[in-house]
Amino acid sequence: MRFVWAVAAFVLAAVMIGAGIAQRTVFQGPDSETAAVPAHESTPYVMIDGAVLNRLPGAQTLRAQADGDIFAAYGRTADMTAWLSDATYTSVTLADDGEIVAETVVPEPEAVAEDDAEAEEDTDAANPGRNPAGSDLWLDEFTQTDLMIAPLQLPSEMSVIVATDGTEPAPSTITLSWPIPNATPWAGPLIVGGAVLMAIGVLLYILGFRHARRARGPRRKGLPLPPTEPIDVAVEGEEKGVISASGPTRRSLGSSRRTLVAIPALAVSALLFAGCDADAWPELAATPTPSPSATVIVPEGQQSPAVTKAQAERILSRIAETVAQADEDLSVKTASTRLSGAMLETRTTNYTLRDAISDYKTPAAILAKPLSIVLPQAYDGWPRSVLAVVDDVETKTSSIMVITQEDPWSEYELSYQASLEADTPMPDLAPSYIGATQVAPDSPFLIMQPDQVAAAYADIINNGDDSEYAGLFDAETDQFRLKIESDRERRLKEFNETASKTGSLTFSSKAGSEEPFAIATLESGAIVAVTVEESDKVKPTNSDAVIKLENNPTVETLAGVEQSASGFTTTFLDQLFFYVPGQGSSEKIQLLGYASDILNAKVIK
Repeated sequence: MRFVWAVAAFVLAAVMIGAGIAQRTVFQGPDSETAAVPAHESTPYVMIDGAVLNRLPGAQTLRAQADGDIFAAYGRTADMTAWLSDATYTSVTLADDGEIVAETVVPEPEAVAEDDAEAEEDTDAANPGRNPAGSDLWLDEFTQTDLMIAPLQLPSEMSVIVATDGTEPAPSTITLSWPIPNATPWAGPLIVGGAVLMAIGVLLYILGFRHARRARGPRRKGLPLPPTEPIDVAVEGEEKGVISASGPTRRSLGSSRRTLVAIPALAVSALLFAGCDADAWPELAATPTPSPSATVIVPEGQQSPAVTKAQAERILSRIAETVAQADEDLSVKTASTRLSGAMLETRTTNYTLRDAISDYKTPAAILAKPLSIVLPQAYDGWPRSVLAVVDDVETKTSSIMVITQEDPWSEYELSYQASLEADTPMPDLAPSYIGATQVAPDSPFLIMQPDQVAAAYADIINNGDDSEYAGLFDAETDQFRLKIESDRERRLKEFNETASKTGSLTFSSKAGSEEPFAIATLESGAIVAVTVEESDKVKPTNSDAVIKLENNPTVETLAGVEQSASGFTTTFLDQLFFYVPGQGSSEKIQLLGYASDILNAKVIK
């Protein structure tokens, strides 16, 4: 009976193992589906819409083939469309019936030019042949040679652009592929179960074999021999008295043992075939439940954030690299590609001074990482801005800055930068994936309009606690104001010791010419960035006296003269960041960060 059960176990094991292996081989379907982008005209760019990328569920794999370098990038569809708005390109979309279609998009003609020359300029502008590589709009980009293979996992609101260099035609061979679920969750259990049954069959076979040998019983004895007759047990041809073993030799025993071992080895091979592939096993573990996080309600109708955190890190790194090169070369042209506003003005002055004064101080490098705060403007149009805070690990300080992009084709430029005061508490801000709206300069929803903050603070610098605005600003945490007062007292004292009888030194402050920047916080307040200009005037009080710049190479370099009978004006540009509470708040306006650099020096007319 044991042999019957052993045979049954072998048969069932073979069926189970065969079924499991078949699931993983002949019966397993394809693991991906591929769709080719339809043939299209030779245009410099191909934009694949997010609906095409999400034609099937799962991650997407983009493949493109052409001679030379192939470029691909992804970003928001609205941003990509804006970047391509003045160029001819191929748009790949999904038709209503689910078919992938490609069509050529030609930019709309602008207003009719007054003459043929202007018309020709407009035609050239419509086909600029821009290289898409390195644009700040892309969330990520890839460049490969001859064959592009880019794994993606993009939502429907994002698209992909494929090109070469923006001038030559884009690759004509482009395909998209998606994974197809072809898991065989019962293949593993079938193979393992078959292996177990095979082992049981082997055990039953061994037990049956042992039982059969024992069941033979003792052999029947022959007739008794006379007691005096010797027993001859020798085999013919052998020495008498030597008993010869009639069982199998060691060689035959070894062969039998290997035969028995070969059966479980087949089971082990089946187990190895099943391997540790998760697709061959059922999903038994419970799906982990994500931990709850703080809820931030997105205002109705709010637009998308300008950048992601990873995108902001990449943009700031590019800005830092470019400005570092400009600082080394003293190149205003290079700096102007990544700096604007107050940052470009003060850098220009620094390059002039360093070119004339060998030991003049190099400006502090632009910090790019690590980013501790990224607050992008939630806006689909242009110009768009981002507020960022970058920590300096070495000095244990932080820099707060504003970067702005004027249009889809421009690079982000750093317009404001200041150092945060030590232990400055930042107001509650929206997360980077939501962003915040930019506050209008004349917004009445703050305790002070953003376009009035600079003038009010300048008045406080000039008049101290006697200023009408002194009660609106928090003086206890304002270290910058104390530094200005201390510096002015020191300089005035030094001046009066030598030149009080022949000249005068006066100080004044006013709002800077830069447009204020304001972005909303979660408490209905705003972070406001402004500039203030501080001026020092030195002029003679005696008609026979002149102001000489013997020990002031900085002013001498900027003014271009060594002395003046009318005097000199030196201007410093302050970049200031404030937190301005919303209307109805009992809080005061708080200074968050500041920076001060010399702007110019002139002869008083």
